[in-house]
Amino acid sequence: MGEKTILKLQLPTDPLWVKNVVESNIEEILTDHAFCEQKAASNAITLIVQNPNLSDLVQEMAMLVQEEMDHFKRVHDIILARGFVLGRERKDNYVNELMQFIIKGGSRQDQLIDRLLFSAMIEARSCERFKVMSEHIKDEELSKFYYELMVSEATHYTMFIGLARKYAGDIDVEKRWKEFLDYEAMVIQNYGKSESIHG
Repeated sequence: MGEKTILKLQLPTDPLWVKNVVESNIEEILTDHAFCEQKAASNAITLIVQNPNLSDLVQEMAMLVQEEMDHFKRVHDIILARGFVLGRERKDNYVNELMQFIIKGGSRQDQLIDRLLFSAMIEARSCERFKVMSEHIKDEELSKFYYELMVSEATHYTMFIGLARKYAGDIDVEKRWKEFLDYEAMVIQNYGKSESIHG
């Protein structure tokens, strides 16, 4: 999968992140990853709470919550199998910075479309990170695991973009998505150095 063409991310992750950071901090990465899955489920629940009248969105989010929590459990199973314990939740500065780009005020529709594109952006970057990990990590179990999750995150990204287009009305989704991509390219320059999925 060419994430450059499919995901349109402007700044790829340096594979040295896996060699220099991930491989020496597996326990930290797994804990951070587990909480990323939990937060993705929480985000889907928030979208349901805020948009109960959009039945297609509610159905998609309900399935997503189940899938993200299944991923959470699978990561937790790996943590336990390796003799680790799930650590405390970390702040995700990358996600917090992205969240600042969401329209404040505006119509409910503006806010919905931005929330969907924000969600797509996180899935896109997570997918790209999982791809880099699957290709460069020496741990065979984790390489297979992250390849599988990369495929899953790509379908989530596509779903969020599809929902944004469906509910856009007269909002120019492609223009707003390009703005998100430009903003993310600026934000991600400060990351790729710490032992977290988005760090």
